[in-house]
Amino acid sequence: MKKKILIILSIVLIAVLLTIYILYIFNYIPHKKYSNADFGIEPYVSLVDQDEDGIDDQTDILNNVRNYIKTKPKYKSKYYATGYPNDEFGVCADVVAFGLKDAGYDLMNLVNEDVKNNRDSYNIEVVDKNIDFRRVNNLKVYFENNAITLTTDISKIKEWQGGDIVIFTKHIGIISDKRNKNGVPFVIHHANPYQKNYEEDILELRNDIVGHYRIS
Repeated sequence: MKKKILIILSIVLIAVLLTIYILYIFNYIPHKKYSNADFGIEPYVSLVDQDEDGIDDQTDILNNVRNYIKTKPKYKSKYYATGYPNDEFGVCADVVAFGLKDAGYDLMNLVNEDVKNNRDSYNIEVVDKNIDFRRVNNLKVYFENNAITLTTDISKIKEWQGGDIVIFTKHIGIISDKRNKNGVPFVIHHANPYQKNYEEDILELRNDIVGHYRIS
């Protein structure tokens, strides 16, 4: 009897530990956050202030993204005649779009102009200004054409700064100024309806990083 109880307790313990591990990996359990100062990294400050609000672009983008996620947008992919979502819903690209928009970069118009000027670069059959800037593949092309291209090697932690843009195969987000214990930054993003936090420690779990950009 005692042996059976020990076996049952061991199984329960393993199940609990496994559950905790899974919850941690998927960021349901918060990860400890570190700052640039903890790793001797000087925060990048842009020399440009596109909207002339007294805040440099890099800082402005990061601040705007934080303001956007404070609204706690719900994940849903839908079309808007306004281009930018005007309700409580959104997708991954909207995190980037709103971050840049309030810093003076209207991606809806900017992407549309780039599509018209570089049609062969985009795999678009029918141009639609209201949705093209909310598609990851189009944003990848746009940033390749118009932003500073940076490393996709996450071990080069000093080259990843809050306010940068990271693109995955089918996803996009903004780099946070918070880092994990290895100095790898968190990502501010909106991936699915089940996501608990918008700022997550995910870069080391991804093997599909295809782009890393900075607004010039």
